[in-house]
Order: sequence, then structure tokens, then C-alpha cells
Amino acid sequence: MAHFAKIDDNGLVLNVLYMEDSYTENSEGVEIESIGQTHLETHNNWPANKWIKTSYNTKENKHLENGTPFRGNYAYIGGTYDSTNNIFWNVQPYNSWTKNISEARWQAPITYPSIISEGSGDSIITYRISWNEELYQSNNNKGWEMSKSNDKPTDVGIDLIKYDWNGTSWVNKSN
Repeated sequence: MAHFAKIDDNGLVLNVLYMEDSYTENSEGVEIESIGQTHLETHNNWPANKWIKTSYNTKENKHLENGTPFRGNYAYIGGTYDSTNNIFWNVQPYNSWTKNISEARWQAPITYPSIISEGSGDSIITYRISWNEELYQSNNNKGWEMSKSNDKPTDVGIDLIKYDWNGTSWVNKSN
């Protein structure tokens, strides 16, 4: 199956279609993007150059089946096609995150925490880590937050204990 993203003049992905490989192959059975684009233009009334081939098996510039990555990421509706870098981008998750071109992914302004769990054997506690844009905007040294799966609220309705990442360790926010 070949997948193509329908984009507008600004690179916004409007739709993603798939079609049989036979609609993209030349007489020797070689897949050629322009053949698929011409087919899509003919049958969908949308300019051929606004149909961009995408790979279902590519994410963050890696091929999920150890093949060759293609255009950074699979195209998703609402994402964009960056023709300058030949990359499909998902929607920017937070205003402070920037494009990492070489890895074709959005990158937080603070490195992801290196400590993501604790314990060993059957007693491993995996942390629930999330980005807090409001926290980052109020203090550019913070942004990653964590709660532990074994934290228990003291009263019904009270959130789990939250921890801030300080660059080397997690710090209880209530301290």
C-alpha cells in the first residue's frame, strides 16, 4: 500500500489516503511518487503537487521495520509538511517545544528526565512523567513533572503527589 498526504498551500495535512501499489508503479513495477500523484489528481480533483507520499512505517526519522526512514514521520491530519526539510511534522505539542530536524521530532526545551522508575524485580515503580507548559513559562528551569504509581492521596479528590525534575533528580513539590 502506498500512502499519500493531501496538503494545502501552507503544507497543512488535510487528509491521508492509501492506494494499491499498482497505481504508483511504472511498467517495470517500480514505485514512482509522481505516478501516484497523477492518479490522485485525476481521481480526487486536487493538484498532483499537493499529494505528498508518506511512510506508515516512519516515526521520528526511524523506520519501524529497520528499513529506510522516509520524510521523518508518517503524515497525520492537522500536521504539516515542511518542504524545506522534506519532513512531515505532527502538531506542535507545546509552544516552547522546537523542531529537532535530524530526529524529525518536537523537542522540549529541557532534556527528558534520566530517572524514570525506581525499585527492582517485582517492586519496580514506573513514574508518570508529563510536561507542564504553564510551569515552564513561569520558571524556565522547570517543566517536567512526575507522580509515582504508589502515591496515595490523603483525601478523596486530592491529586497524587507531584514532583519536579531539577535536572538530576525529582523533588517533591510539597517540600
